[in-house]
Amino acid sequence: MTLTLLLDLDDTLLDTNVPAFAPAYFSGLASQPFKGIATEKFAPAIREGTRLMNESADPSRTMQDVFESYFYPQINILKESVIKDVEHFYDEFFPTLRNLTSHRPDAISFMDWAFSMGYKVAIATDPLLPRKAAYQRLQWAGFDPKKFELISSFEDFHFSKTYPAYYAEILGRLGWPQGPVLMVGNDPQRDISPAKKIGLATYHLISDPAQRSEHEASGQGTFSDLRSWLESIDLKMLEPDIKAMDAFIPILTATPAALSSLVNSASTLKLKPASDEWAFAEILCHFRDVEVEINTDHILRTLKEQDPFLSLPDTHQWAEKRKYVNQNATTALQDFITKRMELISLIEKLTEDQLKRTARHSIFGPTNLQEIIAFMVEHDRLHVHQVWKLLNPSNN
Repeated sequence: MTLTLLLDLDDTLLDTNVPAFAPAYFSGLASQPFKGIATEKFAPAIREGTRLMNESADPSRTMQDVFESYFYPQINILKESVIKDVEHFYDEFFPTLRNLTSHRPDAISFMDWAFSMGYKVAIATDPLLPRKAAYQRLQWAGFDPKKFELISSFEDFHFSKTYPAYYAEILGRLGWPQGPVLMVGNDPQRDISPAKKIGLATYHLISDPAQRSEHEASGQGTFSDLRSWLESIDLKMLEPDIKAMDAFIPILTATPAALSSLVNSASTLKLKPASDEWAFAEILCHFRDVEVEINTDHILRTLKEQDPFLSLPDTHQWAEKRKYVNQNATTALQDFITKRMELISLIEKLTEDQLKRTARHSIFGPTNLQEIIAFMVEHDRLHVHQVWKLLNPSNN
């Protein structure tokens, strides 16, 4: 059974020394690519742009989109005029900040063991900085970025770790892996609590026994403790438990975000792996049409009618009949995102009594509204995994 490890970076794999690192980083930005920008403009624009990233719940906009659409107008500069200077900053100045940080021998020992066990490891770092910054910090910590399944960064992630949807997005980008998943990090508010909300097992990493606290992490301790803990438990205990509304909404929100990033990584959207299988473009059209004709319809009918009968059409026929493969996949994705946000807005307003409203499903039998939403979540996970398999045939 393969364990998927989600690992925080700063102050988990790397001692970042934030009190020294952050001022040096921002001072470097102000003195190099943005030299000449008045402090009274630059500093507030950075702070507000970061706040907007932390608060964004829009699956159609990456962290980069959110930050840059605010930041550059505020300092009255076109991004194109400084992009080369920004790249130079990360290539030349950012590496000089390495001496403010220190690697963790215990983290290196743990990772050597984890890789030897065949675990899949993704770096679940807050995607508030560019990819180059994440890669370099991993190298400072003593790791080769190429060894990781995924490293989150602000170019292609849509949520910060403020939101449980971030953890659903990273799992979606990994193809919703089967089997146990564990999130490991040092911050109860950003690493532990939001991951827990989507049903993930969590491990609170501490360096001192005095830091032990009472919260909902599955375990806590040092890297050495973590290895002993993983060696002693049944890994089946770490399989995600996605059974509550706290998990449903973040997963439904993250699906279009994950699909957007997977689209950007696809070399083609219309290639069929086999004649009887769907292309990526067809799956996107399927998501769009199911959202309106099944998901939204079933919720609205269950709210309006007394114990309605909910039929489920043979959606596999839609691909051929509606000629999905000839449709514009990008437009289908955008339409799906719009309809999904409308659906989430509807779901978020449901009361406990409404979630208990009953219906009769043509496949699943007697059910209620909360279970109907659970069907939607499982449908999302199934087809995101299908997309991931299309893009990663060597891992099938």
